[in-house]
Amino acid sequence: MSRTQPLRNVTVVITRPAGTAGPLSRRVRKLGGIPVAVPGLSLRATADATATHAALRSALRGDMLVFTSPAAVRFAADLLPLATRATVIAVGRGTARALKMVDVAEVHFPANRQDSEGVLGMPEMASLGGRRVALIGAPGGRGVLREQLAARGATLEEIHVYHRVAPRIDRRHIDPLLKLGRRSAVLISSAEALEHLHRALIPPAWRRLVQAVAVVSSDRLRQVAEATGFERVTVARSALPADLLEAAAGISFTRR
Repeated sequence: MSRTQPLRNVTVVITRPAGTAGPLSRRVRKLGGIPVAVPGLSLRATADATATHAALRSALRGDMLVFTSPAAVRFAADLLPLATRATVIAVGRGTARALKMVDVAEVHFPANRQDSEGVLGMPEMASLGGRRVALIGAPGGRGVLREQLAARGATLEEIHVYHRVAPRIDRRHIDPLLKLGRRSAVLISSAEALEHLHRALIPPAWRRLVQAVAVVSSDRLRQVAEATGFERVTVARSALPADLLEAAAGISFTRR
């Protein structure tokens, strides 16, 4: 394995939402890999922009804002500037980076686990009784976070600034999958994305996909991947691109 190109001649299937795979594809190429973008999701702005705008404006005057993803930041910032005196929490480092890019000066995020459990372990989450907390993201997911915030006494409001829909899969996506060989990995950070692909791909493409090594971002996703047919699964430290690619670079492709 090359130290400078640890993914040399490895095909890396990227399942990030449509239109967001560019930066990760460039990193794969830099590491010697061959990126193939097959979106597992498409992201759409909320249908009722007026109501969402009003809810977000009110939340900015509350006590705490919890952003669940970089997409949540992007769609929220498209509605109005995110100037606030509230405590701003990001689920992970990527979300924190997105908040910095839209001029939110002080952002807190978990140092170790980049997930809901990591957020719940933060000192800022220890005493929430009576505090106005807004959970900003999309419908579905983050159930543990939602339940625990309410259980800890927060006055919780969920603001859906975008929603996830099934991607449009066509021959551009299917043809590369039909050519996947032994040296292939699939980066998976969303169970919903994997479910969409399972339904959308034609059977020959799906069979090729599950013969690759699944690189997942959590033990929960490992179970999902195995249940959908992947026989080889490796768990990355988090959903951060660097961690997913590090896990992919450590795979031995000599066995089936």
